[in-house]
Amino acid sequence: MVNTTYQVQGMTCGHCVSSVSAEVGAIAGVRDVQVDLSTGQVTVSSDQPLDVAVVRAAVDEAGYDLVDA
Repeated sequence: MVNTTYQVQGMTCGHCVSSVSAEVGAIAGVRDVQVDLSTGQVTVSSDQPLDVAVVRAAVDEAGYDLVDA
């Protein structure tokens, strides 16, 4: 299991958390998504390391921005 934390910009409420969780959770191999609204951190547990472009696309689809590391 691989845990990776991403920084997401633009989330302000519980609906934001739900949207990001649903989109990122739909990525193949993702087992769990934990969102900390106060910090904008999204921790993803997956079977293998994820391609950041795939994560970025999922976050974009939810309507938010993945901050470059």
